[in-house]
Order: sequence, then C-alpha cells, then structure tokens
Amino acid sequence: MKFRTLVLVALCTILPATAFPQALTSLASVRVGYTTRKNTVKPQGELKAQIDALDQQIAEATRLGKTGELRRLFAKGIVLLSGRAWTSGLDYTNSLVIRTDRVVADSTKPYPARLEQIYQPTVELDRALIARIVLRERPTPAGPGAPPRPGPVAKDFGTFEGVARDLRESPFAAELDMHDVADGAYQLVVEVADQGAPIGAATLVIALRKGLDDVVARLETAAKSAPENLRAEILFPIDRMKNVNRGRLELRTFDPARDFAAAETVAAAVKANKDPFAGRTGDIKRHYLLDAANEIIPYRTYIPTTYNGSKAYPLILALHGLGGTEDAFFENYEKKLPPLAEQHGYIVAAPLGYRVDGSYGWGLGNPPADPATKRTQDFSEQDVMQVLQRVRQQYKIDDTRIYLLGHSMGAIGTWKIAPKYPDIWAAIAPFSGSGAAATLERIRAVPEIIVHGDNDPTVNVAGSRNMVARLKELGTEFKYIEVPGGVHSDVVAPNLAAAVEFFDAHRKTMRSTSRRQ
Repeated sequence: MKFRTLVLVALCTILPATAFPQALTSLASVRVGYTTRKNTVKPQGELKAQIDALDQQIAEATRLGKTGELRRLFAKGIVLLSGRAWTSGLDYTNSLVIRTDRVVADSTKPYPARLEQIYQPTVELDRALIARIVLRERPTPAGPGAPPRPGPVAKDFGTFEGVARDLRESPFAAELDMHDVADGAYQLVVEVADQGAPIGAATLVIALRKGLDDVVARLETAAKSAPENLRAEILFPIDRMKNVNRGRLELRTFDPARDFAAAETVAAAVKANKDPFAGRTGDIKRHYLLDAANEIIPYRTYIPTTYNGSKAYPLILALHGLGGTEDAFFENYEKKLPPLAEQHGYIVAAPLGYRVDGSYGWGLGNPPADPATKRTQDFSEQDVMQVLQRVRQQYKIDDTRIYLLGHSMGAIGTWKIAPKYPDIWAAIAPFSGSGAAATLERIRAVPEIIVHGDNDPTVNVAGSRNMVARLKELGTEFKYIEVPGGVHSDVVAPNLAAAVEFFDAHRKTMRSTSRRQ
C-alpha cells in the first residue's frame, strides 16, 4: 500500500473548524431534471405505479425538509425513468460525496479531503471497506448521447483499508500530497470496494495552482491602491474562490485560470495608470460588489464595435435559466445573441442573478417563508437591477429602448421583474416561461414577444398560453410564437432573431406604463 503519499489521521485532527462541504448541484435543478425526464418519458403501467409511489415519498421528504433523502429519491427516479433497475449498488454510490475545505487550492500545500454520505443507503455491509484514491484529468467527450470517457490518471494515491460502513458517523479523512501535480482542473475520485468488489465511487472536480496563496496576496495588495471602480475586478477571483471553498457556490461558476489571469491583467493596467475597460468593445466580463450580500458578482456584456459614446444605444438585459450563469446567452443557444446585437446595434448585459437558482426575486407576490430562500431571491433581483444601473452609468443608453429577455427561469423572472419596474421597459421577450396573469395589468402598455414549444417537458406550454390569454383581454400588443413539437430549449436559438426584430420595432413612450394610486 502507498502510505507515503497519503496520511490518514483521526477525524478530529484533520478537520478544522473552518472546513466546509463543496456545493452540490442545487436541489431545484435536480428536481427540474427529474420532472423534465418524467414528462419526457410519460411512464405507463408498472413504471407509472413506481413513479407515483416515488412522488409520494418525494412530497413527504419535501415537507419534512429531508434534502439528503430527496437527492436519493430523485436519483432513483431518474434511473427508473431511464429503463434501469435501482440497485443497492446505485443506492450506495449516490449516497457518497467528497468534502473538502479547499476546492481551489495551492498544490504546494497538503490537500485535505474526506469521503462522507449524504444519506444512509439500504445496502447491507458486513465488514470494513477498502478505498482507492486517484486524481484524474477531466473527462473527455465520447460523442452524442454517450457518457464522457474518464480522463487518464494524473496521480494514484494508493489503496487503503478500514473505511467505515457508515460514513455519516465516521467519514474517511485524508491529506493528499499534490506538489508534483501540474496546474489545472482535475477530478478527484474515491473508489470504494468490499473485498475487492467495487460497490461505489464519488468524484469531485478541483482546481490546483502552485503558488496560489502568493498570487492572492499580490492581488490583495494591488486592490488597495486601485481606483474604487476597479477593485472588484481585481478581487473577484479571491472572493469567488472563498465562496466555492466554503460550499456556497459550485466550482463551475468560476474558472480559476481565466479569472485570476483577468484580475492580474487589470492590476497591471492599474499599476500603469490605465483603465483596461476604457474604449473596449465586444464581449466583456465585468464584476462589482453587491453591498447587501457583501459579495463580488460577475456580469457579462456585449458592446457593439460601432459604439464610441457619441450616441445612445439600445440595451437588452438577458436573464439565464435555472442552473445557468451570466455566460448562458453568450455560450448557449448557438451563441446567436452577440452577433445579433452587433448586427442590430444593441448593447447586451447578462447578470448572474446572484445564484444559478436565484429566481430573480418574487415579483409582486408574497416573499417565500423560508429565510434563506427569501435572502437568495432578494439578492437575485437586486443583482439584476444593479447591473442595469451600472450599464446605464458606464455607457450611453437610450432610455426609451431598454428591453428584457429571458429563458425558462429567466422568462419567469422577466414576468416577475417587468411588472415590478414597469416604467423601464420598451418591450419584453419571455422564452419557455410562465407567470402570474394578474400582474400583466401593470405592463399592459409594454409590448411582448412570447415563445414556447407545445411539447415542453420542463415548463408546460400552458404557462405562456395563460399569459397570452390575459394579454388579449388587456389589449396589450404582443406576438406569440408557439413552436409545434418544440421542447424547452430548442425553441430559443431559432427565434432570437425574431425577438431582436420585435425590439427593433418598439420604443417606449415616455408616459408611465403603471397605474399610480
């Protein structure tokens, strides 16, 4: 056994008080994935009976707030809906999770990690288990519909005995020596076996960089002497790394190599007494401090190459769907929005919305009862409005031509935010969304283009149809595109041009669109 590269110690001595778990995929995203799969498969017969029983268990676990059990039930449901049997081995695998206090880490320092369980699986285990720990390069694509191929092993830390059967009570803790691993992103894998027979594995994507702590110290020093409007640009990767390491954010919301390099570029420009964003056009990532959350938040903009500040430009505020980020309308939907913005002369601003599941507030309805959800949604709405305010300050914006566009959660957010701030928008464009028809009275003078597929398994087309019916009653100008056979996301790219052309045809009148009491 390779004990030289791994030090196993008692749990009480390896886990400092500051240790946090890595962030799991949001439960809201997992729930939507399960629901979408169920609506796509449309189970019948025995499978339907199994899913109906599972849904009852899901409802009870939701009521009791048993999040670990919910993750187990959703995993089981997705397996069943895929036509496979739910086995004790799958139950065990889905219970496993790797925890660490440093997802993004300086590889010259010992790397602490531990194997835990988020719920107690049903598998019967008669003896202590064996674990093998390896570090792999990131998986590589294997073609359409095929699972990705595991990356080659970058380092094998060895095989170890004495892994507890109940990892909730007795996590398997380790310190890993990463000093000889090249900088980059990797997949840490812990494979568990019972007398040589594999029974489960857990993975965690991590990012390593030699001298990371020194880079952080340099950037913190540079930020102290930077102009206030550029400090967040320099400090963003440090703030984001801390939140990823604390388990508040998933690593996928952060690219350490790119974001640290961008911060160092800004710091170098500041040292040379230059503003690195002055006069720039094209695709630009920006950052600012959301004071209420005390967190630095990213947003992404597209500035047409024709923009020079001599005239006001129209603005599209683009809201991503559940699980997406500020990059969604730049990297997804066939990357069509930036070229359309260039062609038609629009500035685009895409906020994160604080979190990938922030929901952009609660609109004109009642705030959620759960304080944590209320906080997240509040900050989500604030982020959208702060980005709007910042872009209006940074660029010359035509106040009669500000538009709101969103997909899925972003479409739902569009129908939340537009009625709450009705005097801003020249037109709105919700794709694959739903809303509260009663709120449309406040934006009855705001034209709308609405797109939805009639076979959408994620957000039922009835959501848009109900809103359209109310718009007809109000006499609001609208265009409704219902795509025959269209599902949840494939309707966006083909209809983005229609949305931009709709925006081209509409300018806000200066009178209020809301009724004042």
